[in-house]
Amino acid sequence: IAPKPRARTESEKYYLTARLEKRQPLPDISDEPSCTLSVVVPAYNETERMPSMLHETVSYLESRKLKDQTFQYELIVVDDGSTDGTSKTALKYGQVNPHVDLRVLTLEKNRKKGGAVTQGILSSRGKNILFADADGATKFSDHEVLEKRLLEVIDENGFGVAVGSRAHLVNTEAVVKLFTRKSALYIFHNMHVEGWIFDIEVLLIAQYFNMPIVEVPVTWHEIDGSKVSLIKDSIKMAIDLLTIRLCYLSRFWSIREPLLRLKRD
Repeated sequence: IAPKPRARTESEKYYLTARLEKRQPLPDISDEPSCTLSVVVPAYNETERMPSMLHETVSYLESRKLKDQTFQYELIVVDDGSTDGTSKTALKYGQVNPHVDLRVLTLEKNRKKGGAVTQGILSSRGKNILFADADGATKFSDHEVLEKRLLEVIDENGFGVAVGSRAHLVNTEAVVKLFTRKSALYIFHNMHVEGWIFDIEVLLIAQYFNMPIVEVPVTWHEIDGSKVSLIKDSIKMAIDLLTIRLCYLSRFWSIREPLLRLKRD
């Protein structure tokens, strides 16, 4: 009734990069930030669609670096148990673009989108943390608008969440989200749901800690190759929604303040 996310396997405690031959231990979100922005890209069998998304993302981020020499970023591709060589595709992109800080975290078994996002965010180094889909359905330059709105709402505790959605309404299944590091720490250490409906638990936890949440319309367009099954995934999402409600109401799940290594603001 109350599923728990599986623990990381030994291999999932490391990441690969085109710069280094050996795998490296993952950092932890409770560490101090060491770059401006982390971009987490959950990817399942995205060999075909991911390269164009990475190209657009890096083009924007590199132009940002030219304008601001203090801006540093990392890309974290979370291969969610792919069978088509997604990790190799990401590493190949890193080889062709050695100036890009691109890290690849490969999950042994598919955890679904929520699980992949959670694993990537818990291993990020950015002051702010963004997750975006590998299919490139959103215009990455919209991140600048998300960041501007996030800065406007960050509270005295360092909390703030910017939600990019397709319509100007409260859309829990938002296509992109931007978090302050402290917000991501508090939210993702408390996550249980790993399926498509994980967005609802993200917002539930954010509201529990009274985090300011701002919604921002973003550019979105349909991309061929969707892996969503309308009937199957709709049923699964309904079950997950019921699970969230029952587990929190019955106190099988609880929300706790994480043990902090981050300096308090």
